[in-house]
Amino acid sequence: MLPTETVYITECPRDAMQGIGAFIPTELKIEYLNQLLQVGFNRLDFGSFVSPKAIPQLRDTREVLEGLVLNPATDLLAIVVNSRGAAEACELKPISIIGFPFSVSETFQMRNTNKSIDESFAAVHEMIRIASDADKHLLVYLSMAFGNPYGDAWDADTVLGWIHKLRASGIKKIALADTVGLASEGDVDYLTKAVLDAFPDLEVGIHLHCEPNNWHSKVAAAYDAGCRRFDAAIKGFGGCPMAEDDLVGNLATEHLIQYLEQKNVETRINKENFFKALVAADKIFLNYH
Repeated sequence: MLPTETVYITECPRDAMQGIGAFIPTELKIEYLNQLLQVGFNRLDFGSFVSPKAIPQLRDTREVLEGLVLNPATDLLAIVVNSRGAAEACELKPISIIGFPFSVSETFQMRNTNKSIDESFAAVHEMIRIASDADKHLLVYLSMAFGNPYGDAWDADTVLGWIHKLRASGIKKIALADTVGLASEGDVDYLTKAVLDAFPDLEVGIHLHCEPNNWHSKVAAAYDAGCRRFDAAIKGFGGCPMAEDDLVGNLATEHLIQYLEQKNVETRINKENFFKALVAADKIFLNYH
């Protein structure tokens, strides 16, 4: 039976690695990322251009990039937290997308970027210009889109309001981020549907962090709400070290693929190479922690 539609997957080894304390050798990162590039993901969130004091694990992103064997089917995405990082990333031709975490939680925005929400919104305008001049795209992650653990005021209308402002500024790509895994099935369904209905002209994805017992309900809620772009990380490793001491891992890629195969959805995944990537992941995530 032919697939009914296509879902686009962003594999996120950057997110999976960033909170690991022991430094993963650059050569090993390159080996792993090159295996991921053979799988056929829509995008690879491979590294970041941030202060090495903040995220020491990713201080070798430029060197890693130099060792990658590019796949024209897979866009490279790098995370930045300010205009300086955006300018550095945009100097590098293989990178086509830069991602910026814009939080609707004031506390998290300060913890993650050392800027207020208003300051970060002003920075978005500069990053749009930098990306446009380099013929690249800026993707904004709506961090803490489903609530936050800090007691900051939150509601869906606030999220929709910020997306409206971002779109008016020229943003065309967003991702709703469940940064610390707080979202319920109902939260995911309601907000995803509300955003897709309100902004049909935007590319909308979702970045879920999940516990082993709730990944399926969250994925199903997002999919049933109409989302067709998902972030994931092999074996569910990862989490934001700027958010909480207890990291909630990413949606596991193998779980997402399992769900989509059951729905007869096209993912463009090379299964043989994906299995090799699963094996390769152990060399990093079982030996470095």
